[in-house]
Amino acid sequence: MSERQLAAFVDTHASRVPFDTSPGYLAGPGDGRHVTHGLAASGWTRTSDPLSPEIVLTSPDKRYHLQFDPHSATYAWWRLRAEPTDAASWYAEFGELVPAEILSAFTDALIAPAPTEQSNPLGALESSGWEVDAQNAATSPDALCHVQVRSHLGLGLGDAPYWHVEVAEQLPGRLGARIWHASFHGHVPAHLVTAFVTALADSTPLQRGMFERTAHHSAVQEPGRPLTREQFLDAHTTRLEALRSHARAARRRQKPAASPAPEPPTSTTTPLRR
Repeated sequence: MSERQLAAFVDTHASRVPFDTSPGYLAGPGDGRHVTHGLAASGWTRTSDPLSPEIVLTSPDKRYHLQFDPHSATYAWWRLRAEPTDAASWYAEFGELVPAEILSAFTDALIAPAPTEQSNPLGALESSGWEVDAQNAATSPDALCHVQVRSHLGLGLGDAPYWHVEVAEQLPGRLGARIWHASFHGHVPAHLVTAFVTALADSTPLQRGMFERTAHHSAVQEPGRPLTREQFLDAHTTRLEALRSHARAARRRQKPAASPAPEPPTSTTTPLRR
């Protein structure tokens, strides 16, 4: 990521008229550079055609691939895929209107060290005041956002849980119209799902610029406190540097230990006498 790219991102946000928008999951897509800058700082590189609107970023170890496709016919504009290794493969997809800040919580958690304790996505939602029922489904207080864990059993995909997130408009007497969705297939690490749903349930408003697209007309917007260019730059670069440090530490852990230098050969012949 170049200085020019960083400056363009900061200028975009520092020059706008900000509005605090809540709930966060209705704030609209925002700026996808929250996601791509974090991955670029962690060493991911673009492996797609630079002139194509589609973006594919690949991790340094070639295991992870993030695809952004604004022409997707499935309404999943973002897809993150993990290639098979000793652990099973997995993939996640996110709809057009998923806020970039919530998606970046998922990608940031992929870069950061995994927690040592077992993660519980539904527990994180319940702690945030969401209602969790006996069918392993959680609903936001305004009933617009739903998170459910299902089983792949019977689909030939093993026993891994399948997580589905859906934000939908409530229509009297009819099925709700979907606003956006996210789903996590295969053996997605639980702490990544927890990071996503924790950001989803965060009551802190997301900041959007005047006239910027929101996901739904019921999103509440109030004038926000503008940040100076320096404040925005400091906050963004602090996050990027933390991700860069996590990525360096992970690469050091993955690097095989150097083999000890061989000892010089010991001669078994009797030295010549003079």
